[in-house]
Amino acid sequence: MRRAKAIRRGGVATAGVLGALAVAHTLRRIGARVIWPAERDEYRDENFALIDEDAPGVVFADDGVSLATRTYGDDSAELTIVFVHGFCNSMESFHFQRRDLAALWGDRIRMVFFDQRGHGRSGTPSTDSCTVQQLGHDVATVLRECAPTGPVVLIGHSLGGMAVLAAAAQFPELVAKRVVAVGLLCTAAAEVTSTGLPQLLRNPAIDGFRMAARTAPALVQVSRAAGKQVVAPILHVSSFHGPVSPTLSRFTTMMIDRTPVATIEKFLKAIELHDESAALTVLAEVPVLVLGGAHDMVIPFRNSRALAAALPGSELVRVAAAAHMPHMQYPELTMAALDRLLTRAGFGDARDEEVVGG
Repeated sequence: MRRAKAIRRGGVATAGVLGALAVAHTLRRIGARVIWPAERDEYRDENFALIDEDAPGVVFADDGVSLATRTYGDDSAELTIVFVHGFCNSMESFHFQRRDLAALWGDRIRMVFFDQRGHGRSGTPSTDSCTVQQLGHDVATVLRECAPTGPVVLIGHSLGGMAVLAAAAQFPELVAKRVVAVGLLCTAAAEVTSTGLPQLLRNPAIDGFRMAARTAPALVQVSRAAGKQVVAPILHVSSFHGPVSPTLSRFTTMMIDRTPVATIEKFLKAIELHDESAALTVLAEVPVLVLGGAHDMVIPFRNSRALAAALPGSELVRVAAAAHMPHMQYPELTMAALDRLLTRAGFGDARDEEVVGG
């Protein structure tokens, strides 16, 4: 009897993986229209390990999960900026912001980066704790532990933006007392539209992967290539639009592919069902940047537009040539927008820079 059940579970897992391969084939066809190679590789000599040079640390979430951190600067800084990365990314996805903000502001700022639960160097969470609400708790914990005093700016990308909104919704007093500005990159306050990631995830092949990961996780994890071809191709294809540095493309692909299969499976439902609309009233009086890519398939720009409309005092930036990773493909435009956000928050001198292509 046990052997028969095991065989049936293996059959379900195999069917899920085979179905996922069909999805991957479709996504590769979509990706074929993306001009991956650039005429030149401007990042051939870029030090993408820059964040690793910053002070390492560990913060323990309220349920005991370890969250790996890196901190640039010290307690003497005038302002702390906390960065929260997206789904299947890691803190290294903010490489260019780490590089450029340090060059511009030096020791006047402190920057805190951390890997979200289940990602990068952080600990493995339980399935039940993989919710956007818990990610909001994690953001609040990192803020309290790594930046216990002084003004704070929160910057979140994609799932990280949802986590920032969740923190605002659940800890409004913390935002009111400490947060002077918020940056929301390629994200949404509630379930994204049917043209985004949820539509791609509402697929029998993806459901098969979920079942495979739950019933035969060893099979999926051992067959790492199969797991990668379920959700990773969606993120690979949607990260960039048009010509992109081969070095940057490899760096991003490696970051996505390092995400454990279990983490992908655990967070799929959270991304589909989240609703952090309660955060909008909390952020009504806070300077907010809403930035999105015109070619974003994961969080379509209409979500950024809706988010900005719900925050009348926000600045909406549309990066015309970008997809889901504008902060990586167009760091100069992102930097200019962040610089204006800091100025609106009362930090530093006003500048005359403006985003081109927005």
